[in-house]
Amino acid sequence: MFLALDTSTLTLSLALVEREGEGVRVLEHVVVGPPKKQSEVLPGIVGEVLARHGVVLKSLEGLAIGLGPGSFTGLRIGLSCVKGLAYAAGLNVAGASSLAAVALEGPEGPPLFALAVARKDDLYLGRYRRVGQRVEALGPEEAMSPEEVAARMASEPEALALGPALTDYRSALEAHGVAPSRLLHAPDFPSAVALAHLVRFPEQRSLEAIFALEPHYVRASEPERNPKFPPLPGPPPTARLKED
Repeated sequence: MFLALDTSTLTLSLALVEREGEGVRVLEHVVVGPPKKQSEVLPGIVGEVLARHGVVLKSLEGLAIGLGPGSFTGLRIGLSCVKGLAYAAGLNVAGASSLAAVALEGPEGPPLFALAVARKDDLYLGRYRRVGQRVEALGPEEAMSPEEVAARMASEPEALALGPALTDYRSALEAHGVAPSRLLHAPDFPSAVALAHLVRFPEQRSLEAIFALEPHYVRASEPERNPKFPPLPGPPPTARLKED
């Protein structure tokens, strides 16, 4: 039994599941959307879900988290919560792409363009193909404009688009020539249930693995893009452990 959650959009998706053969059985799936803030509801809702099923945190197989790309703030909130709980309870952690979780809810066969909002007129694109309860990546995840997404879809005429970005950018993609029939109407957020199908926990718990798990941002944040604040010299930040 394990907990999976995704905070890459303004909607929190959290699921308590248990392994069942090659898949999972959902015990409870909770969805909390705006205007509630994830930072305010996330710690408490974990405890509430576990209590409703008579489960204690340390008895879980582990904690699974959607790594984005998506909201920088949401990803930091989700990952910091998961890392803190895993460290305190001695649990494994595992992560998977939030866009891959979106693609898992699409149909099998055609290329799937999983889309999320990066910022105004800038979308995250993950190209996947669903195979049963798994997905195959068709290329690296990218950030691009709606016009560029439409051009990419024109080059792959069998591809279908889906994901939270279509809530605000469906009309823009249609205006750039994408047929409405190629723009699916669900899902509106990455589901923790789909995420649970994708993750695999390491055989042994490792503090290094917990601390090294990072969000998949795809592009730099706005402060990092500001020319007034160039990158600091030296090596990139890495996880550090205190030596005994």
